[in-house]
Amino acid sequence: MQINDLVKGNKKFREARFSKYETDLKQLCKDGQNPDILFIGCSDSRVTPELVLDTKPGDMFTLRNVGNFVPPYNPDEDFHGTSAVIEYAVNVLNVKHIIVCGHSHCGACKSLYQDLGDSPDLINIKKWLELGKKAKEYTLLATMDKNNKEQIYRTTEKVSIVYQMENLLTFPYIVRRVKEGTLQIHGWYYDIEDGKIDFYDGSDCSFKPLDEFNNELSN
Repeated sequence: MQINDLVKGNKKFREARFSKYETDLKQLCKDGQNPDILFIGCSDSRVTPELVLDTKPGDMFTLRNVGNFVPPYNPDEDFHGTSAVIEYAVNVLNVKHIIVCGHSHCGACKSLYQDLGDSPDLINIKKWLELGKKAKEYTLLATMDKNNKEQIYRTTEKVSIVYQMENLLTFPYIVRRVKEGTLQIHGWYYDIEDGKIDFYDGSDCSFKPLDEFNNELSN
Protein backbone atom coordinates (compact mmCIF):
# COMPACT_ATOMS: atom_id res chain seq x y z
CA MET A 1 0.00 0.00 0.00
CA GLN A 2 1.21 3.50 -0.86
CA ILE A 3 0.25 6.88 0.55
CA ASN A 4 -2.02 7.61 -2.42
CA ASP A 5 -4.00 4.49 -1.55
CA LEU A 6 -4.85 6.08 1.79
CA VAL A 7 -6.14 9.17 0.03
CA LYS A 8 -8.37 6.99 -2.13
CA GLY A 9 -9.38 4.99 0.90
CA ASN A 10 -10.62 8.05 2.75
CA LYS A 11 -12.66 9.09 -0.26
CA LYS A 12 -14.17 5.62 -0.45
CA PHE A 13 -14.96 5.73 3.28
CA ARG A 14 -16.70 9.09 3.01
CA GLU A 15 -18.71 8.06 -0.05
CA ALA A 16 -19.62 4.48 0.83
CA ARG A 17 -19.24 3.81 4.54
CA PHE A 18 -19.36 7.01 6.61
CA SER A 19 -23.15 7.14 6.54
CA LYS A 20 -23.24 3.88 8.50
CA TYR A 21 -21.52 5.58 11.44
CA GLU A 22 -22.62 9.18 10.95
CA THR A 23 -25.38 9.19 13.57
CA ASP A 24 -23.17 7.52 16.17
CA LEU A 25 -20.27 9.87 15.49
CA LYS A 26 -22.44 12.96 15.77
CA GLN A 27 -23.78 11.71 19.09
CA LEU A 28 -20.24 10.95 20.29
CA CYS A 29 -19.16 14.47 19.33
CA LYS A 30 -22.09 15.92 21.23
CA ASP A 31 -21.89 13.78 24.37
CA GLY A 32 -18.23 12.78 24.33
CA GLN A 33 -16.77 9.30 24.39
CA ASN A 34 -17.70 6.79 27.07
CA PRO A 35 -16.00 3.49 26.25
CA ASP A 36 -16.09 0.62 28.74
CA ILE A 37 -12.91 -0.96 27.38
CA LEU A 38 -9.25 -0.03 27.24
CA PHE A 39 -7.61 -2.22 24.60
CA ILE A 40 -3.82 -2.50 24.85
CA GLY A 41 -2.47 -4.04 21.66
CA CYS A 42 0.65 -4.19 19.54
CA SER A 43 1.57 -1.64 16.86
CA ASP A 44 2.12 -4.52 14.41
CA SER A 45 0.46 -3.59 11.10
CA ARG A 46 -1.09 -7.07 10.87
CA VAL A 47 -3.07 -6.52 14.09
CA THR A 48 -6.35 -4.69 13.44
CA PRO A 49 -8.48 -4.60 16.63
CA GLU A 50 -11.54 -2.89 15.14
CA LEU A 51 -11.64 -5.41 12.29
CA VAL A 52 -10.95 -8.48 14.43
CA LEU A 53 -13.47 -7.55 17.14
CA ASP A 54 -16.09 -5.96 14.88
CA THR A 55 -16.28 -2.78 16.93
CA LYS A 56 -17.59 0.64 15.96
CA PRO A 57 -16.43 4.16 16.87
CA GLY A 58 -16.71 4.82 20.60
CA ASP A 59 -16.54 1.18 21.68
CA MET A 60 -12.89 0.97 22.74
CA PHE A 61 -10.19 3.32 23.95
CA THR A 62 -7.13 1.93 22.18
CA LEU A 63 -3.46 1.91 23.11
CA ARG A 64 -0.95 0.35 20.73
CA ASN A 65 2.79 0.11 21.21
CA VAL A 66 5.71 -2.19 20.48
CA GLY A 67 4.90 -5.61 21.92
CA ASN A 68 1.74 -4.50 23.78
CA PHE A 69 4.03 -3.90 26.75
CA VAL A 70 3.03 -2.15 29.97
CA PRO A 71 5.76 -0.41 31.98
CA PRO A 72 5.46 -0.60 35.78
CA TYR A 73 3.94 2.37 37.56
CA ASN A 74 6.43 5.21 37.89
CA PRO A 75 5.07 8.39 39.52
CA ASP A 76 7.79 10.77 38.35
CA GLU A 77 7.18 13.72 36.04
CA ASP A 78 8.92 12.35 32.98
CA PHE A 79 7.13 11.58 29.71
CA HIS A 80 5.19 8.30 29.98
CA GLY A 81 2.98 7.81 26.92
CA THR A 82 1.66 4.34 27.72
CA SER A 83 1.04 5.16 31.38
CA ALA A 84 -0.71 8.41 30.41
CA VAL A 85 -3.18 6.48 28.24
CA ILE A 86 -3.85 4.00 31.05
CA GLU A 87 -4.27 6.83 33.56
CA TYR A 88 -6.75 8.65 31.34
CA ALA A 89 -8.74 5.52 30.52
CA VAL A 90 -9.10 4.44 34.14
CA ASN A 91 -9.36 7.76 35.99
CA VAL A 92 -11.17 9.94 33.45
CA LEU A 93 -13.12 7.57 31.22
CA ASN A 94 -13.72 5.05 34.04
CA VAL A 95 -13.36 2.00 31.81
CA LYS A 96 -14.59 -1.27 33.26
CA HIS A 97 -12.23 -3.58 31.39
CA ILE A 98 -8.57 -3.52 30.38
CA ILE A 99 -7.58 -6.02 27.71
CA VAL A 100 -3.90 -6.76 27.12
CA CYS A 101 -3.89 -8.43 23.70
CA GLY A 102 -0.75 -10.08 22.41
CA HIS A 103 -0.49 -11.89 19.10
CA SER A 104 1.32 -14.58 17.17
CA HIS A 105 4.48 -13.80 15.19
CA CYS A 106 5.19 -10.78 17.39
CA GLY A 107 8.34 -9.02 16.27
CA ALA A 108 8.97 -7.57 19.72
CA CYS A 109 8.97 -10.98 21.40
CA LYS A 110 11.19 -12.41 18.69
CA SER A 111 13.60 -9.50 19.11
CA LEU A 112 14.13 -10.55 22.73
CA TYR A 113 16.25 -13.38 21.35
CA GLN A 114 18.23 -11.28 18.87
CA ASP A 115 21.29 -9.08 19.22
CA LEU A 116 20.27 -5.58 18.20
CA GLY A 117 23.82 -4.29 18.40
CA ASP A 118 24.93 -0.94 19.73
CA SER A 119 23.41 1.40 17.18
CA PRO A 120 22.15 4.65 18.77
CA ASP A 121 19.29 4.49 16.27
CA LEU A 122 17.78 1.62 18.28
CA ILE A 123 18.44 2.90 21.78
CA ASN A 124 14.76 3.41 22.67
CA ILE A 125 13.71 0.04 21.25
CA LYS A 126 16.39 -1.78 23.23
CA LYS A 127 15.28 -0.08 26.44
CA TRP A 128 11.60 -0.79 25.74
CA LEU A 129 12.29 -4.48 25.11
CA GLU A 130 13.49 -4.80 28.70
CA LEU A 131 9.77 -5.04 29.52
CA GLY A 132 9.81 -8.48 27.91
CA LYS A 133 12.85 -9.75 29.81
CA LYS A 134 10.89 -11.67 32.46
CA ALA A 135 8.80 -13.41 29.81
CA LYS A 136 11.94 -14.52 28.01
CA GLU A 137 13.57 -15.79 31.18
CA TYR A 138 10.48 -17.75 32.23
CA THR A 139 10.05 -19.25 28.76
CA LEU A 140 13.63 -20.47 28.58
CA LEU A 141 13.24 -22.11 32.00
CA ALA A 142 9.93 -23.77 31.10
CA THR A 143 10.71 -24.90 27.54
CA MET A 144 12.25 -28.36 27.21
CA ASP A 145 13.21 -28.12 23.53
CA LYS A 146 15.53 -25.12 23.35
CA ASN A 147 16.07 -25.70 19.61
CA ASN A 148 12.43 -25.20 18.65
CA LYS A 149 12.58 -21.46 18.09
CA GLU A 150 9.00 -21.10 16.86
CA GLN A 151 7.67 -22.82 19.97
CA ILE A 152 9.81 -20.53 22.12
CA TYR A 153 8.48 -17.44 20.33
CA ARG A 154 4.83 -18.52 20.67
CA THR A 155 5.31 -19.30 24.37
CA THR A 156 7.07 -16.00 24.99
CA GLU A 157 4.19 -14.13 23.37
CA LYS A 158 1.69 -15.67 25.76
CA VAL A 159 3.85 -15.47 28.87
CA SER A 160 4.52 -11.81 28.15
CA ILE A 161 0.79 -11.07 28.27
CA VAL A 162 0.66 -12.36 31.84
CA TYR A 163 3.61 -10.23 32.91
CA GLN A 164 2.08 -7.12 31.35
CA MET A 165 -1.12 -7.84 33.30
CA GLU A 166 1.00 -8.01 36.46
CA ASN A 167 2.58 -4.67 35.59
CA LEU A 168 -0.89 -3.14 35.42
CA LEU A 169 -1.31 -4.12 39.06
CA THR A 170 1.59 -1.87 40.03
CA PHE A 171 -0.72 1.12 39.35
CA PRO A 172 -2.37 1.97 42.71
CA TYR A 173 -5.60 3.24 41.19
CA ILE A 174 -5.97 0.05 39.15
CA VAL A 175 -5.46 -2.13 42.21
CA ARG A 176 -8.05 -0.07 44.07
CA ARG A 177 -10.67 -0.43 41.36
CA VAL A 178 -10.00 -4.15 40.92
CA LYS A 179 -10.55 -4.65 44.65
CA GLU A 180 -13.74 -2.59 44.45
CA GLY A 181 -15.00 -4.83 41.66
CA THR A 182 -15.37 -1.96 39.16
CA LEU A 183 -12.48 -2.97 36.89
CA GLN A 184 -11.32 -6.23 35.35
CA ILE A 185 -8.03 -7.04 33.63
CA HIS A 186 -8.01 -9.54 30.78
CA GLY A 187 -5.23 -11.21 28.82
CA TRP A 188 -5.99 -12.15 25.22
CA TYR A 189 -3.88 -13.78 22.53
CA TYR A 190 -4.71 -13.22 18.87
CA ASP A 191 -3.55 -15.73 16.25
CA ILE A 192 -2.94 -13.80 13.05
CA GLU A 193 -3.03 -16.92 10.89
CA ASP A 194 -6.57 -18.05 11.72
CA GLY A 195 -8.18 -15.03 13.41
CA LYS A 196 -8.88 -16.86 16.66
CA ILE A 197 -8.42 -15.35 20.10
CA ASP A 198 -7.58 -17.18 23.32
CA PHE A 199 -8.06 -15.67 26.78
CA TYR A 200 -5.94 -16.19 29.86
CA ASP A 201 -7.71 -18.11 32.61
CA GLY A 202 -5.97 -17.29 35.87
CA SER A 203 -7.72 -20.12 37.71
CA ASP A 204 -5.47 -22.68 36.04
CA CYS A 205 -2.89 -20.40 34.37
CA SER A 206 -3.78 -21.41 30.82
CA PHE A 207 -5.07 -19.88 27.61
CA LYS A 208 -8.48 -21.04 26.40
CA PRO A 209 -10.68 -20.28 23.35
CA LEU A 210 -12.46 -16.94 23.63
CA ASP A 211 -15.75 -18.72 22.94
CA GLU A 212 -15.46 -20.13 26.46
CA PHE A 213 -15.00 -16.69 28.03
CA ASN A 214 -17.51 -15.93 30.76
CA ASN A 215 -17.52 -12.34 31.96
CA GLU A 216 -18.98 -11.89 35.44
CA LEU A 217 -18.69 -8.09 35.53
CA SER A 218 -21.90 -6.51 34.32
CA ASN A 219 -21.61 -3.93 31.54
